[in-house]
Amino acid sequence: MPDRALSTPLDDSFERYLQDKGKGRGGGGGNYRRNAARELERFAEWAAGDRGADDWTGIADDVGREPTFDDLDERVFREYARHLAGDRGLKQNTVQTYYRYISAWCGWCVNEGYLEAHYAQRASAMAPLPEDDGRKPGDQQAWTSEQRHALTRHVDERARDAVEAYTTLPEDTDPLDKQRARYAALKAARDRALVFVLAYTAVRVGELLRDPNDPRRRGVRWEDLSVDDGSMDVYRKKQQWDAASLPDPVISPLRSYRQLMDPPTERWPVFPTFDQRTLAGLVRENLAERGERPEAIIERRAEYARDLLLALDVDIRPPSITTDGARSILQRLSEAAEIDIDHPKHDYLAPHGGRRGMGEVLVRAFGYTVAARYLDNSEEMVRERYSHIEAGELGDVATEALEEIDSVPQ
Repeated sequence: MPDRALSTPLDDSFERYLQDKGKGRGGGGGNYRRNAARELERFAEWAAGDRGADDWTGIADDVGREPTFDDLDERVFREYARHLAGDRGLKQNTVQTYYRYISAWCGWCVNEGYLEAHYAQRASAMAPLPEDDGRKPGDQQAWTSEQRHALTRHVDERARDAVEAYTTLPEDTDPLDKQRARYAALKAARDRALVFVLAYTAVRVGELLRDPNDPRRRGVRWEDLSVDDGSMDVYRKKQQWDAASLPDPVISPLRSYRQLMDPPTERWPVFPTFDQRTLAGLVRENLAERGERPEAIIERRAEYARDLLLALDVDIRPPSITTDGARSILQRLSEAAEIDIDHPKHDYLAPHGGRRGMGEVLVRAFGYTVAARYLDNSEEMVRERYSHIEAGELGDVATEALEEIDSVPQ
């Protein structure tokens, strides 16, 4: 990350963020923008020491200095969550709502290069937040059929175009230009495969990708997939390996993506990071460990348009993307696909929404028992989380009963 980003005052980013999230010409309108602006101002005041307890001096090391992005880490957001939870006797779900505005800004800052990680979404940062009161399971985001089709159609078209652009290049294309086209195709194919897996398998994103705080969750590798059998081994929430289903819509994107990537070994992650800084450091370190001199490493890297392509050629295995990385990808894709999203917590299709959306489909089509098996949950838990479906069905039964009784002559 550039030093200038770290030294940037927090409020220097606010207007750009609000423009991106606002509605109308120049992003100047909308309820979300107005509410987010209010909460960002409160956060900035708290960070500077203007809000909170009498002995609170803010997050900067030097009292009176304007806070910058270099001052932010997950401990700061943990303290802010604690501040909200104890401030003015706010209701539990109000505290959650206020924190989500700051968390959304934090995620945007990661995408824009102000921050290295989505600190506000770390478990330790969110630990002081109270549970929502009165929030029903059916209120959680679940991708609708229209949203799922819009997103999968967008990533499919994008991947097809990128792959075609790469595979139809003239033979005399400059090698670096050809590498750039392959890289673009790989990235689009990876994004397509990720979206399809999240949309149709109902696998938890934490079971699919890397968790920096849990070495057992290193992200699925190609050796964990059996595309022909339609299954994938994942490390489940219940702390054991188990097989998850790969339904038909997922098979073709995975096969096409694997053929394009041609991983050097089965131990490569299915969804590797494409972060250039991470890959550059990994390539330099591994080539140095293999005995190559610094000058030779520089020359070797100059032969490739991207370090990922060099890593593929010499089998330097990158890490899987993280759950935060998946959120960033889905934010980018949701915006590019111009998907209509009306939800109090997320302005994009969040990873868990794919799982919940698939749960909705399964419960409505096959009932709670089948859905529970597919979702790797108890039937009791599935009934609780999707109770709004049963309530709606019972309402239909009651309506039908009333209509039948009312139709009988008295």
